[in-house]
Amino acid sequence: MGVAPAGQRVRLAELLAALSLGSDLGMGLPMEHVLRQCLISMRLADRLGLDGSERGVVYYTSLLAWVGCHVDAYEQAKWFGDDLALKADYRGVDFAGPIAAGRFMVEHFGAGLPLVQRAKLGAELVRTGRPRRLAAMERHCYAASELAARLGLGERVRHSVVQTYERWDGKGAPAGAKGAEILTTARIVNLADVVEVFHRLGGLAAATEVARQRSGTQFDPALVDVFCSSAAELFAELDAVTTWCAVIADEPGLTAWLSYAEFDMALEAIADFVDLKSPYTIGHSRGVAELAATAATDCGLPADEIQLVRRAGFVHDLGRLGISNGIWDKPGQLTAAESERVRLHPYLTERILALSADLAPLAALAVEHHERLDGSGYPRGLTGNAITLPSRILAVADAYRTRVEPRPHRPACPPGDVAVQLRHAARAGRLDGVAVESVLGAAGQRARRHPQLPAGLTPREVEVLKLMALGLKHSEIAERLVISHRTARHHVEHIYTKIGVSSRALACLFAARHGLLSDV
Repeated sequence: MGVAPAGQRVRLAELLAALSLGSDLGMGLPMEHVLRQCLISMRLADRLGLDGSERGVVYYTSLLAWVGCHVDAYEQAKWFGDDLALKADYRGVDFAGPIAAGRFMVEHFGAGLPLVQRAKLGAELVRTGRPRRLAAMERHCYAASELAARLGLGERVRHSVVQTYERWDGKGAPAGAKGAEILTTARIVNLADVVEVFHRLGGLAAATEVARQRSGTQFDPALVDVFCSSAAELFAELDAVTTWCAVIADEPGLTAWLSYAEFDMALEAIADFVDLKSPYTIGHSRGVAELAATAATDCGLPADEIQLVRRAGFVHDLGRLGISNGIWDKPGQLTAAESERVRLHPYLTERILALSADLAPLAALAVEHHERLDGSGYPRGLTGNAITLPSRILAVADAYRTRVEPRPHRPACPPGDVAVQLRHAARAGRLDGVAVESVLGAAGQRARRHPQLPAGLTPREVEVLKLMALGLKHSEIAERLVISHRTARHHVEHIYTKIGVSSRALACLFAARHGLLSDV
């Protein structure tokens, strides 16, 4: 991890903890499953007397082990209908033999799909062969290991992450490791993952029962004994703490920090990883981030806001993990219920990011990427000045990239046609005209420059000036625009300098005289 001055670095534990909330959604489990599993793992590590180095491996393994579970969601939805339901039910079965595995596959095959579609899938299954459970597990663990590498975690963590799908009886994946061949750190996380689910559904008795039932098959018998002997105390400890705070405080050793440069690289890696959710979205988030950042520069936003827009672009679609690929990859029209599920994904993005002080500013911006100026957007139906310029830019960048990419119900649209569509949306009052032209210019299309704003003001400065006219203080402007108090003050100072005034009243008169307050 890089060393950077205070205020120019981000805590790795917070980034991974937030990412784990996305993993929960991608597995069809309640948020904080992975965080609680992490605390169980760390308590077991303490009871086993693991040293600080090994505790660190347990900690990072537990937060990252299941992050790859969405990488083949497209294939899972194809065969099983609801990929989230499939993964949510997975922990309820001990796959100790072919009968259990076969029953699970049959019960979930084509779930929720119409009879005709299930019949077609059955015919394809006969022709191509059934999906292989162990092959899917291999994809998941190697994908998680790859992300661990891109986040700068070491070889020991990566090895442990790969082995979390192994079983004590040798019937796991990817290598069929058996018994003591499996790292203790991986054995701990494997057990903690399952008992957390059973404790949530059935309490202490259910958690200890499943551990004993799978002792010697999925789980290390000695580890099961340690867990069962202290399970009551362990879960009492968990129930007495705030999960997020406890996980962050439990980070072993010295706090690991990412420099801002490393943070940006980590967000890029996460963006690429999230976009694997569907073959139709690969590269989408990275494209949105770069388009939005270039457009923000064209709009005259200061460097810190440009950086914020880029980062929000990388993570704006994290909430997609919480929606089934049976919906995302559906070739036909969505039902009303399916459309409502889609409308949830910006909200889920916000919930994933909001608990972290470092990520909360990204959450505030990313949640608005489907809002529209006329109130027709979602999730909150914001209108007009309630949507900040960075949010307007991000919304247009997302709309542009979405339209030039193929989707299951349509081919990719030619860029020229997309430009026509976005300009029409701007004229109709749904999208911001300045943002549309800036994004089109960033995408390499001929942009129509808007008339020069008076006194060389930038669109962002006009936005600040409008809020000044409403009587907002610097701190209130900062809060409304999701920027720092210092940045808001600098905007006001630049406005005063450009228009040659020294008071809010005179600035407001200037704005009124030049027609800048027509939509206040």
